Amino acid sequence: MEKMMCGDAKQLDLVDYLASLGHQPAKVRNQDYWYLSPFREEKTPSFKVNRPLNVWYDHGTGKGGDLIDFGTQYHRCTVRELLDRLSEYRPSNTLSFQPPSRPDLSSPARPSFAGEKKESPDSKIVIVATRPLTDQTLVAYLEKRCIPLNIADRFCREVDFLLYGKKHTVIGFPNKSGGYELRNEHFKGSSAPKDITFLDNRTEGIVVFEGFFSFLSFQTINKNLQAPLTNCLVLNSLSFFEKSRPLMAKYHKIHLLLDRDTAGRNYTTQALRWNPDKYIDRSEFYERRKDLNEWLLHRDHSLRIGERIGRRL
Repeated sequence: MEKMMCGDAKQLDLVDYLASLGHQPAKVRNQDYWYLSPFREEKTPSFKVNRPLNVWYDHGTGKGGDLIDFGTQYHRCTVRELLDRLSEYRPSNTLSFQPPSRPDLSSPARPSFAGEKKESPDSKIVIVATRPLTDQTLVAYLEKRCIPLNIADRFCREVDFLLYGKKHTVIGFPNKSGGYELRNEHFKGSSAPKDITFLDNRTEGIVVFEGFFSFLSFQTINKNLQAPLTNCLVLNSLSFFEKSRPLMAKYHKIHLLLDRDTAGRNYTTQALRWNPDKYIDRSEFYERRKDLNEWLLHRDHSLRIGERIGRRL
């Protein structure tokens, strides 16, 4: 049996390899293949493979890379053990996908993430313009997610960006480092630099959200509340949860409104182990739903989360 080398392993098609492990894309958008994450249980695809570049990015954790990075994490093994495993792997000839066009491995500009942090000018998200939200397609998308335009307009921008030479118009949610979370009905991504978003309302508590639509839902639910809302931390990726621990620890109470999927529940459990007196799991409010926005879509109009958590929430 011929030993596999790292360079050979990185040439293997990620889409085909995922298929051999039993993972099929939930949807395909242009050159991006979206999967339910192979690393956890979830209902909304957040794991993306850019097939021409043969790289992946997991929006749930903020991590990505090539097939070596995926394989060592997926199989929980060393690089050497993965190469031994791949030496026995034979790509299927029955898959219906078209083979990818390979990037030039000799180029120093080879990207490391699918849709993230790319060095190639055409494949990097480039913000070209921002303005108040007016695009009717985006307004309709907000309505579909039960977010009033006047609330979204307080925290978001309408953003034009270029990707693969094509212009896209999306809702942009700014982070503290100048990057944006980018969404419309058919696109989910972010521009560099990726970071948290923090709103300081000068209160003693803080509410922690995984994504900005949960944050906008919180604002929507409490839109008639007269008292100031508490401080808000939007992680924009669970990979920032532990990094944000020093910020969260400054506050008397930390209210967690993370997603109720496996990853979100794991981080909530971890925080309760840190300090059960300070960290409070508030996700029971939407216990039958994945997140606060999904609850909002199916809400009981007689309930308000502010009444369940406290006056400042």
